[in-house]
Amino acid sequence: MTTEPTGSVPPPATGFDVAAIRKDFPILDQLQDGKRLVFLDSAASSQRPQQVIDAMAELYQHSYANVHRGVYRVAERATREFEGARVKVAEFIGAPSSDEVIFTKNATEAINLVAASWGRTNLSSGDAIVLSLLEHHANIVPWQMLAAERGFEIRWIPVTGDGRLDLTDLDRLMDGAKLCSITAMSNVTGALTPMDTVITAARAAGALTLVDACQSVPHMPTDVVDMGADFVAFSGHKMLGPTGIGVLWGREALLDAMPPFLGGGGMILNVTTEGFIPDGLPAKFEAGTPPIAEAVGLGAAIDYLGDIGMDAIRRHEVEVTAYALRKLTTDLGDSITIHGPAEPSARGAVLSIVLDGVHAHDVSQVLDEDAVCIRPGHHCAKPLMRELGVTATARASFYLYNDDDDVDALSDALIKARDFFAI
Repeated sequence: MTTEPTGSVPPPATGFDVAAIRKDFPILDQLQDGKRLVFLDSAASSQRPQQVIDAMAELYQHSYANVHRGVYRVAERATREFEGARVKVAEFIGAPSSDEVIFTKNATEAINLVAASWGRTNLSSGDAIVLSLLEHHANIVPWQMLAAERGFEIRWIPVTGDGRLDLTDLDRLMDGAKLCSITAMSNVTGALTPMDTVITAARAAGALTLVDACQSVPHMPTDVVDMGADFVAFSGHKMLGPTGIGVLWGREALLDAMPPFLGGGGMILNVTTEGFIPDGLPAKFEAGTPPIAEAVGLGAAIDYLGDIGMDAIRRHEVEVTAYALRKLTTDLGDSITIHGPAEPSARGAVLSIVLDGVHAHDVSQVLDEDAVCIRPGHHCAKPLMRELGVTATARASFYLYNDDDDVDALSDALIKARDFFAI
């Protein structure tokens, strides 16, 4: 269905200077075929400011060494920067202790860690977990793999016609479940999960909660304690940081009780020919040489986001989303469908678009001719696509470096695409 914006929008993000922010992103300061690059694919992977690039380069140029065991000064500097980044992550998400912050390759690995370690220990035939039809494949496939091995049941929270969770039958779905693993925000419809409602129902049923926060942590304030979750996973590359680093946060008591995920150097206290003793947190879950420069880059990204303010970023994105919903529905009328909630404050800055009669991949290719970058496809959410009755959408996603000018460029390019394929 085509959404029409309704309701009120939060107060404007006063002093939010997108032009100044764009200057920090070298990749945005370029022309493609003489046209300004309009990057609208941050839901897949954001761009990096110069501050992140510089922080990683500085480490490689002056402080790089393997961490934790070196006693020479360069190694000690590298360890301080690496562990300093962990502290920044903990503070950014309100974690009680940096020991609860586990560095992973990405959120996919973080979810797989919980499935393989906690899940393999605690789930068996006769048990049940709860997922939703909004989930990314990264929060579906690991559980399906484990269910095939252990024989437990997977229950599904359905979705409404506007792409939100349908919580009508939530208590029944949670009854007897051991875990609810759920996204905080859909990467397709942008719908925000009512976390209080879901986590309260899970807790009442005695279930733990794992939150896929990939699409929420980069865009709005996050406090894992206030959220009440047991595990939270997110990726650095969606929040101005580098690829190759993600985060699993978990409650310390749970992480302490879980067996290691991977074995090798760095995660052991002692090894003999008879066996091994794992190290404490967080080392127990960080086998091998960690993503050192990537952690430093993530720390710099957190510094950058913190300087701007997550409340301000959220307000700005709600404004841009509200303008985009108005602009696109006005300019393209019945020829466009935008999946997701109509209320801008009930969604993230993600618009999944269907242009009548035009395949999403064709839309994306035509838009690229105007230097407008969007993502076509199923967005690793095939169960949701089937519910929406589409095989693919053209997804435009906004971030702190986008503004109304980018929306105007998107609208103009979509009109060109519609008219081109109507010939």
